[in-house]
Amino acid sequence: MLIDIGVNLTNSRFDKDRENVINQAQLAGVTKLIITGTNVVESQQALDICQHYPNLFCTAGVHPHDADNVSNGYLQQLAELAKNKQVKAIGECGLDFNRNFSTPENQQRVFTEQLELAKQLSLPVFLHQRDAFNTWQSLLQEQLNELTGGVSHCFTGNLEELKTCLDMGLYIGITGWICDERRGQELFDIAKYIPLDRIMVETDAPYLPPRNIRPKLKSSRNEPKYLPYVVRTLASAMKVGEDELIKHSSNNATKLFKLAG
Repeated sequence: MLIDIGVNLTNSRFDKDRENVINQAQLAGVTKLIITGTNVVESQQALDICQHYPNLFCTAGVHPHDADNVSNGYLQQLAELAKNKQVKAIGECGLDFNRNFSTPENQQRVFTEQLELAKQLSLPVFLHQRDAFNTWQSLLQEQLNELTGGVSHCFTGNLEELKTCLDMGLYIGITGWICDERRGQELFDIAKYIPLDRIMVETDAPYLPPRNIRPKLKSSRNEPKYLPYVVRTLASAMKVGEDELIKHSSNNATKLFKLAG
């Protein structure tokens, strides 16, 4: 049983065949999916999809790219969504100083507000961070003792950042980035330092298709059915068996997100 903890299933690239994508994931052994919410509208869309499938769950949150565009009532809207039992975390929330699609000031405010919301609702956080580690870690550290846990989604950092995340008690989400020898070699090399009780796997579909898929994909669209390719490379990097990695990553996801069934 594989659990993909991060799928952008509301993305328009799935509009024509979303149901088939879900079915293909099941056939590939990816039995549960967590759909990522990136703003209020897409969090609602993610929940709408989940309500048709018992093995689909979602997050509700605002990605740092969308921080400039939040309404005055966005936190209440997220709280309303989170009343549904299929909403399992607050996020995707965090900081992204790589592109700065939203101002750093608004990113930090909206991130902090979502951390507060997660505390109030006793939900874990689904975390984003890019080129903002020190500020991200500082804001997170302030709230950490009262949070019910979280995962550093799509982790691509260095060894020092990995150890800091582990010291904070976070789970580590690994994507197909680790399958890319051009930019993922450092991640491959440090993956052995991730304890089995802190690892999770994800595709971040439709982004980051694993480069070890054979035959090579004709499309650049990633899908949850390709999660086994991430597992294969990650197991090699961690020097563990694939079955052992699947067991632990699934147990970790079930525990953090309180997944039923």
